[in-house]
Amino acid sequence: MSCIYGLGSPAEYAKIRIQLKKDASFPRQKLLRRLAELQYSRNDVDFHRGTFRVKGEMVDIYPADALDKYVHLGFNGDVIETIEERTILTGETTIGLTNIDIYPATHYVAPAERFTESLDMIEKDLSIKVNEFTKAGKLLEAQRLKERTNFDLEMMRTVGYCNGIENYSRYFDGRKLGEPPYTLLDYLPKDALVFIDESHMTIPQITGMLAGDRSRKQTLIDFGFRLPAAFDNRPLSFDEFNKKVNRLVYFSATPGDYEKKVSEQIVEQLIRPTGLLDPTIEIKPTKHQVDDLVHQVRERTKKKQRVLITTLTKRMSEDLADYLTDEGIKVHYLHSEIDTMERLEILRSLRLGDVDALVGINLLREGLDLPEVSLVAILDADKEGFLRGETALIQTMGRAARHADGHVIMYADVLTNSMKRAISETNRRRQIQEDYNRAHKIKPKTIIKAISESKT
Repeated sequence: MSCIYGLGSPAEYAKIRIQLKKDASFPRQKLLRRLAELQYSRNDVDFHRGTFRVKGEMVDIYPADALDKYVHLGFNGDVIETIEERTILTGETTIGLTNIDIYPATHYVAPAERFTESLDMIEKDLSIKVNEFTKAGKLLEAQRLKERTNFDLEMMRTVGYCNGIENYSRYFDGRKLGEPPYTLLDYLPKDALVFIDESHMTIPQITGMLAGDRSRKQTLIDFGFRLPAAFDNRPLSFDEFNKKVNRLVYFSATPGDYEKKVSEQIVEQLIRPTGLLDPTIEIKPTKHQVDDLVHQVRERTKKKQRVLITTLTKRMSEDLADYLTDEGIKVHYLHSEIDTMERLEILRSLRLGDVDALVGINLLREGLDLPEVSLVAILDADKEGFLRGETALIQTMGRAARHADGHVIMYADVLTNSMKRAISETNRRRQIQEDYNRAHKIKPKTIIKAISESKT
C-alpha cells in the first residue's frame, strides 16, 4: 500500500542529485557539503545506508537506495580519479564506473531557495493557526502547536531535517491546499503496467485509506499537535489512484464486483502445470465435529500429510489446539500476534512433520503455500459473515489445492448462500481441470517444493 503514500516531487528529487564523473573536477570539501545538504551524515565507524566516511583522499558513500554495495571515490587534489562500486562485506571492487548519480537520503529535500521559502510559509500558517486557537480560548492547544512547530523549524534550519518532516511536505513540494501528493506512481513511466495482487483485498484497502488517515490527522490538528498542512501528507484517494495509473492488471482467485465491472478483458488461469485440481468438498454436521476432526487428522497423519483447521474465535482456536494436543496430535496455534520469524519456523515445522496440524482463525490471510497440506477443515462453516463469506471460503479451500489428495470438510448444519456459491465455483473450476487433464492424459502431481533452512 506504500505506493499511494507521499514521497516528494520526483522532479525536485532528480534536480538536486549529485552528478559525479571520473576525471572531472569536484573539490572534496564541496562534495562533503553537498552530501550533508542531501541529508547524508558522516559516520566513520557505523557505515550504513544514508552515511558517508572520509579517509585522506578517499570518500566512501553508502547511497540510500543501495543494498549491499557502496561507492568508493578516490581524489587527486580536486579531481575525481576513481569511481568504484564495492561490496559492503568485503570491500572488494565489483565494477569501475565512469560516472554515478547520488540521490538524496530522504525524499523531503528541496533546493535551497525553495527550502527557505517553505519555512517562511510554515511560520505564516503557524501564526494564523495559533491566533485561531487563542481566539477560541484554546490556550493549551495554541502553546503546544507553537512549541512543537518552532522546534521543527529550528531543526530544519539547523540540520535540514526534523522528525515528522513529511507533515510539511506540501510546502516543500510546492503543492496547493488539497492537491494530491507525489507518490511512487509518479516515479514510474506514463505507460507503466501496474499489477494489483489479491485485488479483492487491495482495492477496498486503497478505497478506505484516505478516510482513515484523515480521521487520525483531524485529532492531531484539533489538539494542536500538527498544522492543518498535515492533512496533505496523505494517501491518494481511489479516484486519484486511478488517474495516475493508465494500465492495470488485477490478480485474484476471487475478484470483487469492481474488478469484474471495469475490466476490459477477464482471463481465467485454472489449469496448473502439475495437473492439480481444486479440492473435493464434503459437508458434515457440527455435532461431534471435534471428534470427527481428531479422526480425520489421524488418518492424514498416517499418510504423512498435514491439516489446516480454521475456527471463528481466538478462544475456540486455543481450546481446540489444547484438546488436540491432549489427544496426542502435534498441533500449533497460528495467530496474528506471532511475529514473522516465529511464523516461518511454525510453517517449516509443519512441512517437516514436526507439527501435524495448524489451527487458526483466518488462515487464508497468511498467504500459505504448503504442498504437504491435503486437508482443510472449516469449523462452523454455516456462520455466514466476513470469515465465512463466499470469498473467504474459496480462499480458505484453496489452501488444499497444492496436494493431489486435496480435500475440504465443512462442518455445518445449514447450507448457506455463501457456501452454495463457494462450492459451486470450486466444483466448476475442478470440472474444467478434470476435463483438461483427461483430454491431455495428465495425472495430477503434488507440488514439490524445497523446505528452507531454519532462520534461527
